Amino acid sequence: MSSDSGKYQIPDGEEEGKILPNKLGITNKEELGEAEAEGFANAELELIEELTDETVFDVAYIRDIHQRALSHLYEFAGEYRSVNISKGGFHFAAAHVIPRAMQNFEQEVLLDLPHQYDGREQLIHDIGLVHAELLFIHPFRDGNGRTMRILANLMSYKQGYDEIDVEPISKGGEMRKRYIKGVQAAGEENYEPMIQLIGELFPSN
Repeated sequence: MSSDSGKYQIPDGEEEGKILPNKLGITNKEELGEAEAEGFANAELELIEELTDETVFDVAYIRDIHQRALSHLYEFAGEYRSVNISKGGFHFAAAHVIPRAMQNFEQEVLLDLPHQYDGREQLIHDIGLVHAELLFIHPFRDGNGRTMRILANLMSYKQGYDEIDVEPISKGGEMRKRYIKGVQAAGEENYEPMIQLIGELFPSN
């Protein structure tokens, strides 16, 4: 959502993608990326092992994903960002509204997610809605996309499905453009673009 729209208004923010100060003193972007990727992979494996039919995907759980993945690198792991962020001219939610926005989303959506779904359609709807809104809020300083993709996978695993295939998005091109537009549309409370995309990427088994 652009800064002139009403939801989570934000002034100009700094661009994502720069090398952030880290505990390991890494200054090479490729090396830092590898360390982050390893953290997220390990966090997902841990969370899969701990997943049960009664797991609740609330705000504390989302913050725990981020903390597990990045605590070896960043002091801010698991903490809400305190800076405004933009990416390619697109502005995410203003930092000062994040705690309230996350609390509201938890009360209005996350805590109402059913433990069991009757079928794929409602599950895909909920994954798409959750994914788009949380990426629009962009609660963390770094690692938002990977955190929310782990969450989407865990929502799928909990219902007995495989992981969601994000490879077409990672490759860029039209699917990547649709993914970005799906996040932007959440700023207007339109979740259909992301829901449709998740449906196309959702596992068949």
